[in-house]
Amino acid sequence: MNVKTIGLAAFIALVLLTEPAFAHHVMDGRTPVSFVDGLLSGLGHPIIGLDHFAAVVAVGCLTVAHKAAPALAIGFVLAMIAGVAVHIAGASVPGAEILVALSVIGLGVAMLRRQQLSARAALILFAVVGLVHGYVLGESIYGAEPAPLYAYLLGLAVIQSAIALAAMSVARALIRRADDHSPLRLVGAGIAGIGLAILMQQIIPAAA
Repeated sequence: MNVKTIGLAAFIALVLLTEPAFAHHVMDGRTPVSFVDGLLSGLGHPIIGLDHFAAVVAVGCLTVAHKAAPALAIGFVLAMIAGVAVHIAGASVPGAEILVALSVIGLGVAMLRRQQLSARAALILFAVVGLVHGYVLGESIYGAEPAPLYAYLLGLAVIQSAIALAAMSVARALIRRADDHSPLRLVGAGIAGIGLAILMQQIIPAAA
């Protein structure tokens, strides 16, 4: 990792630390009560949560080294839906927000590696990250009736698939233009910086 990359990650982390905590609710913290509420809430994630958005973008970028790139991206989405289901089932995961931050850092670091992840390693990483992010995203739909719940899952799956596949397409274009992975490594540095900023937001209040 060169000085420019480290500097970019540090700069993003410092800037984000000056911002308020990232939102995770589209309905102002209210549980969706209708199909439309659930759909809008699902579509609003991960757009309103920078941590989730960064993770999905990273997943899309990391898939480009593989022929089964779309399948890997969809695998992440399915794992994320499973994570929501785990939360809805009443499972308790201590420090889930910290795990989310660590997962974003991990994805950023994976993008910085010169040696690309194997398809198997990428699938395992995406499954773990998807479960963690899905668990946290499940908080906004916990306790909802079936109609808004299913709508939420539908919206969530659609928006995250769209973002991951779009990131994959953009990443492929960047690689073709630069003829190497340097642009993606810069993106990875930024994503790692976002994860670091979120981690600090979680740790500093807890230590105060």
